[in-house]
Amino acid sequence: MTDALSSAGLEGLAGLGLALLLGLLVGVQRGWSLRNEAAGSRFAGVRTFALFGLAGGMAAAAAAQAPAIAAIVSGAAAILILIGYAKSARPPDQLSGTTSLAALITLSCGYLAASGRPEMAAVVAVAMTMVLALRDELHRWVAGLSDVEVGAIIRFALIALAILPLLPDQSFGPYDAWNPRQLWLVVVFVSGFSFLGYIAAKRFGASRGTLVMAATGAMVSSTAVTAALAMRVRDGEESEAMAIAGIGAASAVMLIRAAILTAVLAPAAMPGFAWIAAPAALVSGGAIFFALRSRRDASASDRPVDLKNPFRLAPAIGLMLLVMLLTVAARWTMALVGERGLALVIALSGLADVDSAIIAVGSLPQGLLKGQLATIVIVAPVLANTLFKGATAVAIAGWRKGWKLALPLVLSVAASLTLVPILLF
Repeated sequence: MTDALSSAGLEGLAGLGLALLLGLLVGVQRGWSLRNEAAGSRFAGVRTFALFGLAGGMAAAAAAQAPAIAAIVSGAAAILILIGYAKSARPPDQLSGTTSLAALITLSCGYLAASGRPEMAAVVAVAMTMVLALRDELHRWVAGLSDVEVGAIIRFALIALAILPLLPDQSFGPYDAWNPRQLWLVVVFVSGFSFLGYIAAKRFGASRGTLVMAATGAMVSSTAVTAALAMRVRDGEESEAMAIAGIGAASAVMLIRAAILTAVLAPAAMPGFAWIAAPAALVSGGAIFFALRSRRDASASDRPVDLKNPFRLAPAIGLMLLVMLLTVAARWTMALVGERGLALVIALSGLADVDSAIIAVGSLPQGLLKGQLATIVIVAPVLANTLFKGATAVAIAGWRKGWKLALPLVLSVAASLTLVPILLF
């Protein structure tokens, strides 16, 4: 009994301590931000914010045994915040509710910290402090937005934050091949990377922005990056050379990501995978080098981005429909060949998602795949996905422009395939 009480008491003290520290964190930021304000013009500083956090923690600690005291403490603190806002607000020059709202959130974080939800309290407090610290940067960013960009942000928020959570996360359709939430993620990724490329190009210039978008986006989906770059080339918003460099960068990052997954989930296949993937990586690196070198006018390649609409939904939905067709075809093939065509089955499943294919191999019973067979089964989805990206580029950009984007991808697959006979024999 004594041990249980001691444990509960320590947890309560830890919650109160976290509440105080979170309040102190917010108070340091607010005190530094308002350090040049005249004496007496602000109602809350470092100490006051720390006490607001502690007050929220005390209210949570007392809620179970003395709910009336908890209500009095939290209510009194909230009233004090409102009085402070009324006294410090002097319209029109000093009409701002930032400090008062931050104090209310700090009070709530203190309550969460002492009521058994310290992780949520810490995340909210740190996120709020970051937003407060980025005040000048956010203001400059908002001031530079155009009507088109604001509309694009709102539409992306609609498909990513409003529609996606509402879609069911369950399989249906032929062979249970379609999962609405996973399919809609294709739309979110492709449209999101298109917009990310637009923002990166404005921030870093057209050439560097493309490479930044490709490298970072490929950590999530190199297929979506390829589709986004193909859209930009089709609409004349990206040079073919820079798109080739971006696709090469995305492909290289995909290979690195696949190698890391293989090393973790199927280490026995890692030596063979590295041997076969190396030529593809070299071709991707060569594509980046020659594409960048082929730019004849550096000033033209770094021209300001002029997009009519940085958020294009129709091509993203088109790619989602293609993925739906390929998924059904893959499941149909699986039903026909069964376990006898395991390499083919996993290769087809990796057309749109390499990671899931490698994870599937790693989850197979130990000893089912050995040596060379394990390597081939892991390499197959990587090469199939690379060819799929080439087909995607041609389908979106059209043959006249798309074949140039797809050529490095096809060459990288051909280079890797030349080593397969060496691995087998």
